[in-house]
Amino acid sequence: MEQTSMKKRVILSGYYGLGNGGDEALLATLLQMLPSHVTPVVLSGNPQETALRYGVETYQRKNFSQVIKALHSCDVFIWGGGSLIQDVTSLISPFYYGGLMILARIMGLKTIAWGQGIGPLKYLPTQLLARTNFASCAKVSVRDRSSSSLLSNWHIPHILAPDPVWALASQPVAELANLPKPRIAVTLRSHPQLTPDILANLTHALRNLQTATQAFLLLLPFQKSHDLEIAETIKSQLNDHSQIICLEDPQLLKGAFRHVNMVIGMRLHSLIMAASEGCRCFAISYDPKINRLMEDLHIPGWDLIDIPQDVNIISQTWIEYYQKGEILSHQKIQTLVNDAFLHQQLLEDI
Repeated sequence: MEQTSMKKRVILSGYYGLGNGGDEALLATLLQMLPSHVTPVVLSGNPQETALRYGVETYQRKNFSQVIKALHSCDVFIWGGGSLIQDVTSLISPFYYGGLMILARIMGLKTIAWGQGIGPLKYLPTQLLARTNFASCAKVSVRDRSSSSLLSNWHIPHILAPDPVWALASQPVAELANLPKPRIAVTLRSHPQLTPDILANLTHALRNLQTATQAFLLLLPFQKSHDLEIAETIKSQLNDHSQIICLEDPQLLKGAFRHVNMVIGMRLHSLIMAASEGCRCFAISYDPKINRLMEDLHIPGWDLIDIPQDVNIISQTWIEYYQKGEILSHQKIQTLVNDAFLHQQLLEDI
């Protein structure tokens, strides 16, 4: 495997094959950015589906013998993007991904952390695990200033660049071609703080927004297991001037935001995809990563726990933003896209 004439085999580890549109978009972008002389090997929660969609070699991410087999066959291990190293939603996650990297290093693989959003890390054991693993990497790239600051405090060299999905190539969605315009997209997800009362207020406000703008509402579940039921609940309260669109291919999912005037989104990558396609973005944040994006791009919105209780305030805020809100300039979008390719340069350098 040391011969330069042989293709390098690179194992990709992330939250892949589990139906999350944002993580699938990170995988699609990573595959798009890998040098041509690299053969990707993906650890997936659904190996057959991942192999079929991307045409890559896959192994079951939770099958230890398959993981060992994959590691034995590869030269490089890549933590493949996103909020893998955080201990807020799960203590299992950082130890799973951290354990894989330790195992890869023991087996002699070069390790890379690519497109990472680090934290929050509340507990000392996960902080120590993260610091040790990032320090051992041959290269590290992160997607936000908070992650960069953390690594700087740990004296770990790294590259800071916009989320890699800014650079993902999008594809038009044929089934949207004949849908009415203007369009507003909605990407909500289940969350303990998204109570039935809050969802009812948001749905009522969406009806008011639709009446005021005459917009067609696109309900886009990014992860069916978390989003589809909410989309169906909203759809049942709207008129026929709306549609639920479920898209599995990340390039199509990004392309769904073409010719959309505004998105109201909880999903981080719904906001990134929409902004990259020239769409106004209004955020509802349930996680610090959303707040970081809001700060970086000056996206208006509310924290989930701070949504106004008055439906009229919600409606009027959305209506005014739809009518007067600014979108990112073409120059700003192009700068973000170009800068996102720094994640590709890191892969080429290594």
